[in-house]
Amino acid sequence: MSDLPKAYEPQAVEAKWYAAWIEGKCFEADPASEKPAYSIVIPPPNVTGILHLGHVLNNTIQDILARRARQEGKEVLWLPGTDHAGIATQAKVERELREKEKLTRRDLGREEFLKRVWDFKEKHGNIIISQLKRLGCSCDWSRERFTMDAAYTKWVSHVFVELFKEGMIYRGKRIVNWCPVSLTALSDEEVIMKPQRSKLYYMKYELTDAPGEFLEISTTRPETLMGDVAVAVNPKDPRFTKYVGRTVYRPFPHAPIPVIADDHVDIEFGTGALKITPAHDKADFEIGLRHNLPIIDVLTPEAFINCPEVPDLHGLDRFVARRKAAAKLEEMGLLIKVEEYDNNVGFSERAGVPIEPRISMQWFLKYPRVQEAADAVANGEIQIRPERWAKTYAHWMENLQDWCISRQLWWGHQIPVWYRKDKLEGLKNAESLDMADFQSGDIHVGIEAPADEAGWVRDEDVMDTWFSSWLWPFATMADVGEETPTLKKFYPTTDLVTGPDIIFFWVARMIMAGFRFEGELPFKNVYFTSLIRDMKGQKMSKTLGNSPDPLDMMDQYGADGLRFGLMRIAPTGSDLRFDEVQMEEGRNFANKLYNACRFRQMGGTIEFPETDVEEDEGLVGMANCFHIDILAKLDELAVDLTRAYGDYRFGEIAQRLYEFLWSEFCDKFLEAVKGDLRETATPEARVVTLSVIDTVMSRFLQLLHPYMPHLTEELSLNMGYVDAGEFLMEAELPEQPVLAGLSADDLAIEQNKAAAIYETAGRLRNLKTEYHVAARRDVKLVVKGAVAWLEEQQQVLALLAGAGEILLDSTYEAPKGTPVALTPVGEIYLPLEGLIDVAAEKVRMTREIAKFEQELVRSEAKLANESFIARAPAEVVEQEKARITEWRTKLAQLREMLEGLG
Repeated sequence: MSDLPKAYEPQAVEAKWYAAWIEGKCFEADPASEKPAYSIVIPPPNVTGILHLGHVLNNTIQDILARRARQEGKEVLWLPGTDHAGIATQAKVERELREKEKLTRRDLGREEFLKRVWDFKEKHGNIIISQLKRLGCSCDWSRERFTMDAAYTKWVSHVFVELFKEGMIYRGKRIVNWCPVSLTALSDEEVIMKPQRSKLYYMKYELTDAPGEFLEISTTRPETLMGDVAVAVNPKDPRFTKYVGRTVYRPFPHAPIPVIADDHVDIEFGTGALKITPAHDKADFEIGLRHNLPIIDVLTPEAFINCPEVPDLHGLDRFVARRKAAAKLEEMGLLIKVEEYDNNVGFSERAGVPIEPRISMQWFLKYPRVQEAADAVANGEIQIRPERWAKTYAHWMENLQDWCISRQLWWGHQIPVWYRKDKLEGLKNAESLDMADFQSGDIHVGIEAPADEAGWVRDEDVMDTWFSSWLWPFATMADVGEETPTLKKFYPTTDLVTGPDIIFFWVARMIMAGFRFEGELPFKNVYFTSLIRDMKGQKMSKTLGNSPDPLDMMDQYGADGLRFGLMRIAPTGSDLRFDEVQMEEGRNFANKLYNACRFRQMGGTIEFPETDVEEDEGLVGMANCFHIDILAKLDELAVDLTRAYGDYRFGEIAQRLYEFLWSEFCDKFLEAVKGDLRETATPEARVVTLSVIDTVMSRFLQLLHPYMPHLTEELSLNMGYVDAGEFLMEAELPEQPVLAGLSADDLAIEQNKAAAIYETAGRLRNLKTEYHVAARRDVKLVVKGAVAWLEEQQQVLALLAGAGEILLDSTYEAPKGTPVALTPVGEIYLPLEGLIDVAAEKVRMTREIAKFEQELVRSEAKLANESFIARAPAEVVEQEKARITEWRTKLAQLREMLEGLG
């Protein structure tokens, strides 16, 4: 046992232990181990990202699972890595180029620009990894992967080639989410929907066969009017039946367009008639396909108007053109009205500008193994928690659309397709590309370039970042075509911990990829973390300024304090309301545990005296009811935690650990046994109590370790619970409970005694408080009708109740007015003679009664006032009713106490 410093300094302790774990290779998984495997792959953070609270929550849970699995005797692989984050990383490098050198990526050229990105990655790419290490993450860093590693890149190309040759990948024109700043297609995940105050424009198109007669339509985007190819109405809408099949004039450029009927049209929206612009709206594009309509693109990639036939709009920014087009319609007498309109608008996550639905030639993937992936969750082969997300998953799997996998970037995995130079123009302008073009020899698709590379040009696009991420569970464990010991031992993985916002973009796709390329599911359990919000319910964000820096919090509360505080408020299945007070509570909990260990060290070492206790009875045979009770509660805690881990109830685990240490162990047990550690105590009592404390503390530290790994390692070593050179994190949980040999009846008897003493002490402390003698230690208490066993616990009860003496007197006749408490151990009287000034106490109580009577009259008058009831909010009325109940209760107590004083 080594003396602990007076104060706990988490930063020094945490840095020391993390370095020791790394040096001891405690995190490194052994695929040759005969232990059962446990594996988990980290959701790869952006390589140039920094730690935020979402990362802290997610990775703390993963670390808890990994450390708990080691305690259960499993061989653990927690495989880490980072994602190249195509758009985000390229945007940062491009911004740096503009600000520092006034250059664009095209000024540098692709090869030189990519060198700059790699330099940027080397400079910033390890920041988040170092921050995860500071958090205490027990990842196997020897296996760290990056989605742009050479071996991983080979996997990405291999998958593309395989799926292309199966006819699952093709190139074609479709509507995509387009960012006019980043100049690339975006996944739905990269589009953030924001509520906007927009305008709804009502205008009229003249019927070609009835001059002067108009069809009224509504739109939020008059600037795309030049791309209109039809007006659509719902066939069930009787207002427009007579118009279907006729034509109207598009105002500019002036041209006739048909009126069509389509079930997609919302009868309730606007006028019920919509202008159809297939090149600039996804729903319009689908309508256009159904009705074989032409496609007219009137926007440049940068979202400027491209329509020379309308010169006063040509070249304008889309939003400037919107106002100009509305004014132009008004001048022509075709604008009926403009209304305010609330709607959700998609914004580019990275560029922060509204995206454009844009017709674009892109590469698309038809999802493989859809039914297997859907069935795996439906039949419970993959367990999703919370369970409600399984329904969300099923709904998405039933409504799959082809995945746009190409991005117009330079940073990322370049599409492994080459075009013949002599046929380049024709191939670029083709409506689609698929296996037929490959079989004809016009394109080359492969991991390697064609042998005569000089005659070919490679596709400039790169793949969607998610196209590399969906391979993560198996591509991180083996190269293409290999079955490594790591893959054989640890795949499929056990758990996946991630956010529900990427259930579609990552989780579902990984399941499909696992079935397609490894022939089985990629993981057995998926746990979705809570979304972190502030106390007002707003989502955490740097923009709002409500997202604290986890590094600052670790400086203030320690990594363990932050971990424990966050996990205590982590609900299962609902959003987490972040309250920094809980992080302070985490630090306070660490200090409480530290001080409890320092208290134990004050007791010194243990030397067992000779006793008459049979050897096989051991510690239990020498223990009193308080010892038995705390050991039983320790066993109960271990069982409860095992059950909670099985259900992924991480917040409940943290709360149970908190309550056990703070309430059961420190506030109750340690207070009850302090007398055993005084000089007046017998050697036997001292030894047993210290032994019980050591038993409880050593096992508790082990149970707490997954949540507060650094502190528990520090205390276990200094308390002598772990030998020098060994680690608590490598110690397996005991198989047997502490009280394995005690019968249930004997256990119940002893626990009932302890519970009775604790309850009685609480009532007596309250009694002292009521009569303003709480601080007095010379109080005498008299027990009448005491239970038979109370005599052996008199001193403990006096200690816990804060009394100078407790007398057992079955014949005691209490003077009139003596306060009494009915307790599980008997009637206990508090003689007040000499403790209080009775006359002064009567005056005080009389004043208190008068004050509460006034409050009661005031509240009752409010509720009797019909005007108040009618005007006041319901919660205010209920609050007033609660006050009346409170005043009446206090008055009854005070009157009874006053009467008792005589």
